[in-house]
Amino acid sequence: MQPISSKLILLVISLLTFSNFASSYEIETLEGGLYRFIDDRHRSVFMITKQGALITDPLNTAAATWLKAQIKSRFNVPIKYVVYSHNHSDHIYGAEVFNDPKTIFVAHKLAAQDIHNTSANTVAPDLTFDDEMRLNIGTQSVRLNYHGPNDGRGSISMLFEQQKLLFVVDWIIVGRMPWQKLWSYDIQGMINSTQTVLTYDFTTFVGGHADVGNKQDVAHYLRYLNQLYSQVTAGALAGKSLADIQKSVDLREFSDLANYEQWLPLNIEGVYERLMEESGMGWRPDISRP
Repeated sequence: MQPISSKLILLVISLLTFSNFASSYEIETLEGGLYRFIDDRHRSVFMITKQGALITDPLNTAAATWLKAQIKSRFNVPIKYVVYSHNHSDHIYGAEVFNDPKTIFVAHKLAAQDIHNTSANTVAPDLTFDDEMRLNIGTQSVRLNYHGPNDGRGSISMLFEQQKLLFVVDWIIVGRMPWQKLWSYDIQGMINSTQTVLTYDFTTFVGGHADVGNKQDVAHYLRYLNQLYSQVTAGALAGKSLADIQKSVDLREFSDLANYEQWLPLNIEGVYERLMEESGMGWRPDISRP
C-alpha cells in the first residue's frame, strides 16, 4: 500500500474544514432581490440585480469565500459594491475575497480613516462620504447615512429604498438585549441615531445581529435604551452605588428580549461606567459617590 502523502492529508483537512464552516452559513430570501446572509451570530445583507450585486459587510474570509461562491452559482452577476457598516473587524474582514478592479468598496470617511490608521487587514475603501450617499444599480437605490457617534467609528445606516428595508449593524438590535456591557457603544449616540432612523420610510429592519423585525420593533428597542439610560442616570445622580442601581432599575416591560435576565445587570453596569468615565460624573463635585 502506498503511503498517504502529506499534501493529500492537508487537502482533506481543508475540505473538511470548509465543509464545517459552510454548514453554519445560511442565505435567507427577503424581498425585491434582497437576501440576508447569516454566519453564526453575525448577519449582513446583499442585493442582486441584473446589473450586479451590492454586498454589505463581508464578515470574515471564510464567510466571504462561501458567499462569493454562492452568488456566482446562484445568480452569476458581478459584484459592483461592497459597503462597510463601520470599522469593526468582526464585520468588515474578509473583503479581500471580493477585491477586484471592477468592485467599488464604500465606507464612511471615519471608518476609512480608522481602517488606514490601524492598518486593518481589509480592503481600503475606494469611495467615502460625510453625511449621506446614494448608490444606484439599475433601478435600485441604497441610501447611506451617517448619524454621528453610536458604535465604533463611521457607523452608518443603509436604507434599501425600493424595498423599504433598513440595515443597521450593532447599534440597533431587535428581539435581543444590547451586547452585554455595551463596551464600544456611545449610548446617548445610539438613542439619537435610532430616533433619526425611525423617521425613515421603512417597514422591514435587518440588524447585524439577532432578528429581522419592523419599525415597531425598533421603537420598542429605543424605549428600552431610553429607560435604561434614564434610570441608571437617575441612580447615579442620587449617589447610589452600581449594586444598588442594579437592584432598583425596573425594566420588566422588556423581559421579552432575549438574554434579558443574563445581560440586564451587564447593560446597567455598562451605562454606569460610561456615565462615570465618558460623561465625567465620576469626578463631578456635585455628585456624591458611595
